[in-house]
Amino acid sequence: MGFLERLKKGLKRTRKGFFERIAGILKEEKLDDEEIEELEELLIAADVGVDTTLKLLKKLKEEKPENALEFVKMEMLNILEQDASIKAASFPLVISVVGVNGSGKTTTCAKLAKIFRERGKEVVLAESDTFRAAAIEQLKFWGERVGATVISHQEGADPAAVAFDAVRHAKARGKDVVIIDTAGRLHNKKNLMEELRKIHRVVGKEINGAPHEVLLILDATTGQNGLVQAKVFKDIVNVTGVVITKLDGTAKGGIVIAIAKELGLPIKFIGIGEKEDDLREFNPEEFIEALFSK
Repeated sequence: MGFLERLKKGLKRTRKGFFERIAGILKEEKLDDEEIEELEELLIAADVGVDTTLKLLKKLKEEKPENALEFVKMEMLNILEQDASIKAASFPLVISVVGVNGSGKTTTCAKLAKIFRERGKEVVLAESDTFRAAAIEQLKFWGERVGATVISHQEGADPAAVAFDAVRHAKARGKDVVIIDTAGRLHNKKNLMEELRKIHRVVGKEINGAPHEVLLILDATTGQNGLVQAKVFKDIVNVTGVVITKLDGTAKGGIVIAIAKELGLPIKFIGIGEKEDDLREFNPEEFIEALFSK
């Protein structure tokens, strides 16, 4: 089964719950106020977001397109089509992965490593979430599985020191990519902020411009809470893109559109399962097709 088919399967709950009904209304020859109101309710319920929904429907009413369904699909596509390419960097490319605990951060680091390994790149994984012994063991397991080197210290060690050692190792051994798994304790925002900034400052001193990418991992099942989390992290560090995990576990996949619109950040990768190859680069056209497919 190709990734598009798996994406369609992963978005089945979202499609059946909301977007089939949305498509049905949009196929009507003329939309009256009652139908517009129903569209508003469905889009907001699907986590497209209040602000995004109201702007979309305002434009729909103003322009009165002949094909309302295609118009809405194109408007959503325009929101999602942002530059999602991974930044070019002098090697090693350094990627910092941030997000709350439970969002799938550590496994996403491993899946990203697998993507780079499949492109023939040598990858170093840095376990800078030193507050969870389970995270260290988990990353070691994944590193061995995907063929990446794992740099870790003991539980409670300085997270920035781990990142520094990983970057130093990559430079000395001519490795291509460093992926840093960071902690995500939002209940103590000040400490998290200082910790992330220190990690980024340390790697930036070792390699100019590092981290070249700061990827925010969001669990799709958290819906609008994920958007709140995203705003916190965006305020803390210079997030360059979003990775949305567990899209197969939610009936509200519209959150992808809300995140892209309200944060102005590109969706760079999406995850639709637990397997190693269930993380893929985000393709807006495929996503919209999967969302509205029969």
